[in-house]
Amino acid sequence: MSDKDPRPFTEEITVAGGDLVEKVKALIKQGNVRRLIVRRPNGEALTEIPLNLGLGVAGALVLLAPVLTALAAMAALFTQFRIEIQRDPGPRLPKADRDLG
Repeated sequence: MSDKDPRPFTEEITVAGGDLVEKVKALIKQGNVRRLIVRRPNGEALTEIPLNLGLGVAGALVLLAPVLTALAAMAALFTQFRIEIQRDPGPRLPKADRDLG
């Protein structure tokens, strides 16, 4: 992979049902998240939340309010969720700087 590779990377976390909405809000506020996919423990996708980079955090939370409400309702039904997080790559440091940190 080259230093100029703009491909996003994906990670997955598991959260308790009661923490789902707050965790999604926290991920949105991080700003480098491109897409969130909320899954049941068996891997079934419940919802996919695309996030636009040009949209501010406050705007994203306002526009996603119905989705967050639906997530809260789902959280009452299930005890655990998996969140797949697709992030934009951060600014790449020159190799010499990466070796220092």
